[in-house]
Amino acid sequence: MAIETQAGKEFTEVLTSRRSVRHYDPSFKISDEEIKEILALSTKAPSSANTQSWRFLVVTDQALKDQLLPIANNQQQVVDASAVVVILGDLEFYTKLGEINGAAVKAGYMTEEIAQRFTDHYTNLFPSIPKERVTEIVAFDAGLVSMQIMLAARSKGYDTVPMGGYDRDKLKAFFEIPDRYLPLLVLPIGKAKEEGRPTVRLPLDDITFWNGVK
Repeated sequence: MAIETQAGKEFTEVLTSRRSVRHYDPSFKISDEEIKEILALSTKAPSSANTQSWRFLVVTDQALKDQLLPIANNQQQVVDASAVVVILGDLEFYTKLGEINGAAVKAGYMTEEIAQRFTDHYTNLFPSIPKERVTEIVAFDAGLVSMQIMLAARSKGYDTVPMGGYDRDKLKAFFEIPDRYLPLLVLPIGKAKEEGRPTVRLPLDDITFWNGVK
């Protein structure tokens, strides 16, 4: 019988206590340093070929958050949360591979030969695949890093709510986001004024197939 460690219990508590919170204390501010800590933890997430295609647009200026309100379909959490993180997908993510793999060589994780071969392979591969597939890749990576942000924030006693309900074109225009970057998720982070409501999940037996789909 498996024995749950203290670390395991703490992690389970983070997982089970996370809620999508829509009502935040507007007077509570998370410091820029702590936001950086949360984001740094989140980048431990895996990504396609370790390309780390996510980019973070962090909005803490109150005037900017106020102007986000109509863009976010008048959802008050973008105004009241301490920060709003817009997760962007870099559609030219593969251009960073040389930098990433070069750092891996310096850290002793790769030989120069392997790093060069890896970099050459993927920098040739990714530009040749259809744009729709590139969009899928950055969206997949964004989902992984977004969940990490939500759990890292919860581990520090903060709350989040992932938002897909916003006008992407207006968001791009407002922040003058280049076409290279695709807005994927709007994620407010702050201190809950009201707890998120509990939700139910489908029974595991209803959503799990063993050794084949029936």
